Amino acid sequence: VIVLYLYTYIVLTAHPGMCLSEPCVSVASTVLGALDRSVDPCQDFYNFACGGWVRKNPLPEGKSRWGPFSNLWEHNMAIMRNLLENTSMTSLSKAEQKAQWYYQACMNEMKIEALGAKPLQDLINQTGGWGLKGPWEKDNFQEVLRTVSANFRTSPFFTVFVSTDSKSSNSNIIQVDQSGLGLPSREYYLNKTANEKYLKAYLNYLVELGMLLGGSEETSQKMMQEIIDFETALANITVPQDERRDEMKIYHKIQAKELATLAPAVDWMPFLSAVFAPVALNYSEPVVVYAKEYLQKVSELISNTNKSVLNNYMIMKVVRKMVSILDQRFQDAEQRFLEVMYGTKKSCTPRWKLCTSDTDSALGFALGALFVKATFSEDSKVEDMVSDIKWAFEDSLKTVSWMDPETKKAAKEKADAIYNMVGYPKFIMNPKELDKVFNDFDVVSDLYFQNVMKYYNFSARVTANQLRKVPNRDQWSMTPPTVNAYYNPTKNEMVLPAGILQAPFYNHAWPKAMNFGGIGVVMGHELTHAFDDQGREYDKDGNLRQWWLNSSVEAFKHQTQCMVEQYSNYSINKEPLNGKHTLGENIADNGGLRAAYKAYINWIEKNGEEATLPALGMTNHQLFFVGFAQCKLTKLRLN
Repeated sequence: VIVLYLYTYIVLTAHPGMCLSEPCVSVASTVLGALDRSVDPCQDFYNFACGGWVRKNPLPEGKSRWGPFSNLWEHNMAIMRNLLENTSMTSLSKAEQKAQWYYQACMNEMKIEALGAKPLQDLINQTGGWGLKGPWEKDNFQEVLRTVSANFRTSPFFTVFVSTDSKSSNSNIIQVDQSGLGLPSREYYLNKTANEKYLKAYLNYLVELGMLLGGSEETSQKMMQEIIDFETALANITVPQDERRDEMKIYHKIQAKELATLAPAVDWMPFLSAVFAPVALNYSEPVVVYAKEYLQKVSELISNTNKSVLNNYMIMKVVRKMVSILDQRFQDAEQRFLEVMYGTKKSCTPRWKLCTSDTDSALGFALGALFVKATFSEDSKVEDMVSDIKWAFEDSLKTVSWMDPETKKAAKEKADAIYNMVGYPKFIMNPKELDKVFNDFDVVSDLYFQNVMKYYNFSARVTANQLRKVPNRDQWSMTPPTVNAYYNPTKNEMVLPAGILQAPFYNHAWPKAMNFGGIGVVMGHELTHAFDDQGREYDKDGNLRQWWLNSSVEAFKHQTQCMVEQYSNYSINKEPLNGKHTLGENIADNGGLRAAYKAYINWIEKNGEEATLPALGMTNHQLFFVGFAQCKLTKLRLN
């Protein structure tokens, strides 16, 4: 004991400004292992900070990208798996029990394999069939559109949902927008030469799905090519995302009855009544349309397209959505397609990962209650950091020369008003409240496909129930175990789930330099979204309106054009970035880093310099940026 005390005294005397606690030594080792000291940080900071990690961490099989976010998600999934498989039913709330049953049904591979394609084939037959075995002559477009949209939650030609009214943030309203395509973006369809291998892989995938569902290769080939041709027509009228960033321009509020004039190919009132049942609707129901010109064009496209192609396309959307809940043949077909699209090799991904992720998607707040109780410690220091970041952002406003005083004052008020949601929504810790949320979701422990169908119906009723009501702050867009964060402009709130409040982003025992460079930058990123090219259009109450003076709006556009040009000069795998499309994220990344560093400097001024980490030979200011880089690194598989 005397020797130990003597050793400790000598070490602390030799390094009075060095942190030698176990957490500090451990994190120093991690940081050191990720560095590549052969690189000059002034010439290539990324490889200096992350080169060691990249070298030691080859992309796992089946992954197209890998980094701290991915690694932490895998860690969280392992925790969730243990909770789902090993927690006693007698200690659980009803909602938590449903999460276990949902997971068990997903894990019952023997049952899933025995049923094969039959659950989906039955569903298709109940919907009116598919043109796999002969010509399609039915005249049931409206009925099929209602069914696939209301019962199976697909969006074949457009998407319809309930969300906060951007210009009246105290109420939820029906919203209509353009929907997504089968491939990641419209460019895949429009530039056929450059994307030939992806289009071929997509066709082969769809043909294989058709054959698995009972069609001949010849019939499937013909039908799926028609579907891709139709999707190409949809891609032609789809508005690129970089042209949709000004929400003031694309917001159009009308009455439901006006949809019939805008897009007459759809029988709108029966459609909306089916999607939002059992809520009663009338012709004067307000609706926000975000894709006015697109709806007009898609209506013309529907009217001018063969009814068999329309039906086959709608059913294909359902089939693609159901692939992951069918037997292994369907998942193998999807894997072959993804290998071409993203370069991911076929992997032996354990079934439990798919089932854990899907349980988190369907019953994430019930599963999240288990996760929070097992892993999350209430730590007011996280809240303190949010306050520090807010202060830094607001203080920086004083030196923004291009913004007028009135707009600065309003911007500070908006930053002050941002509502912080940390860890989890409080209702999940109350078993009665949690059970009430999932009361109408019936789950069985052995029929996975049936459970998923019940989830679609449950989520549809939840969505309909929100119509015309005041938005609920306890309704999060991310579940507690999620390794991410977000800013919601209509609620003016920042959400930091429990899943990301862990190493490497945050550890209360680490130096503040690491925490500010990690979770502090995440906080600053989300806060800055409130003032990016889209977030700035919303005021402190979450309403979309002109609250900046025109002079500051023009100055903002001038400033951000420089960033658009900067990022447009970067390329990945010889493909140039679209700086206009990524502008919001680029503003948030830069603003978040600046706010976090300013907050850290302010913390030092108040509390004094903290001890440095051993073996690194870095100041804490240098450590801040290295920690930031190591949290943000992502290794990509480039095709």
